[in-house]
This record gives sequence, C-alpha cells and structure tokens, in this order.
Amino acid sequence: MRFLNNYKAEATADLVYRVCPLHLLEPVELIKDLKPGQVLEILTDYDGALEDIPAWCAKRGQEFVGIGEDDDADCYRLHIKKLH
Repeated sequence: MRFLNNYKAEATADLVYRVCPLHLLEPVELIKDLKPGQVLEILTDYDGALEDIPAWCAKRGQEFVGIGEDDDADCYRLHIKKLH
C-alpha cells in the first residue's frame, strides 16, 4: 500500500462518521461522474475501509492510488483513480 502526502483529487467523498457499507456504496456513484484518469478522494474514519477500498478497486477495475492520514481531521484519505 502506498502512503501519500498532499495528493490532488478532482472529487472528494466525505464519509467520516458513516457506517459500513456506505464507504463502498457512495464512491460507486461519485466515480461515475469522473473522467478516466481523474482521482476520487475518500475521507473515512472506518478502519475496515483500508482493506475494503483496495479490494473494491481490484474487483471493479479501478486503480487504488494510495492512502494518506489527515491528522487534523483524524481520518484516512484513500485515493482511487478512475480507469474506465
């Protein structure tokens, strides 16, 4: 897993304080609006997303770019690049 700092995304899904399975359902809708090559950033405090999001990307043919931590917001920042 790659760790990122200051990675730019074209869209953000703020899923902090959301319960499972929203960390998988909401990005599906948001990534539809992106063009191939654009990046979706997911903000979440759900530890399960650290495994679920990369697995979802592999299953859906999207690229899991990496993860960063936001110390100020106390959450993770996961990045998905839309491939198709």
